[in-house]
Amino acid sequence: MEKIIEFRDVEYSLPGGRRLISGLSFAVERGETMVLLGRSGSGKTTTLKLVNALLVPSAGQALVEGRATTAWDPIRLRRGIGYVIQEMGLFPHFDVARNIGLVPEIEGWDAERTRQRVDELLQLVGLDPQVRSRYPRALSGGQRQRVGVARALAVDPPVLLMDEPFGALDPITRAALQREFLELQKRLHKTILFVTHDLREALLLASRIALFEAGALVGIYEPEEFLHATEPIVAEYVAAFRTGDDRWGGRPG
Repeated sequence: MEKIIEFRDVEYSLPGGRRLISGLSFAVERGETMVLLGRSGSGKTTTLKLVNALLVPSAGQALVEGRATTAWDPIRLRRGIGYVIQEMGLFPHFDVARNIGLVPEIEGWDAERTRQRVDELLQLVGLDPQVRSRYPRALSGGQRQRVGVARALAVDPPVLLMDEPFGALDPITRAALQREFLELQKRLHKTILFVTHDLREALLLASRIALFEAGALVGIYEPEEFLHATEPIVAEYVAAFRTGDDRWGGRPG
């Protein structure tokens, strides 16, 4: 399989010297959903930001499509990567159509092509076309998340970075969007890095799970393999998950 994202012995430290990531080496293959699982402060979001050059490795290399992120023009790199975060970071003074169409507009698309793409994406993420003229404040949390996903897909990037995109939603809306995410991925075959601390979500959505602890990679597992792994930290996750400990996403369904 083709490696789309790769980390080669990456370290990242803050200017004061505090190390957030150490010895990070793994690859994400084309079309897979790699879930980065771990508790808060384990290095998941830092790893995500190394992919789109919001952060630069202190040592080692982060590569996208075989090219070090430091060798890319950062603007071109980021325009080829969709970025989805909690609450999506929508521009409150832009309506839905403008939020989704912003990157196509920056890329020089004409107005008609952008309008058609906005309508196509609204349908793709299950939103009524009438929401195109609404502002984020008039949308539900689930609708804002869908708009954020649509915006990330606007110019059809091959890579998506998703940082706890469903974490702020109520359980019913979250479960619905997780199902929709699975259906979208079956259709689109994007290469996805997906951050979560929720083991249930990881088991549902991942092609493979990368477990982080204290800035280091514990291991990479297929979902079924994770449930039977013998490393103590993995066993702790699984035991808490099976007993319904909310820290790890609750009891399995």
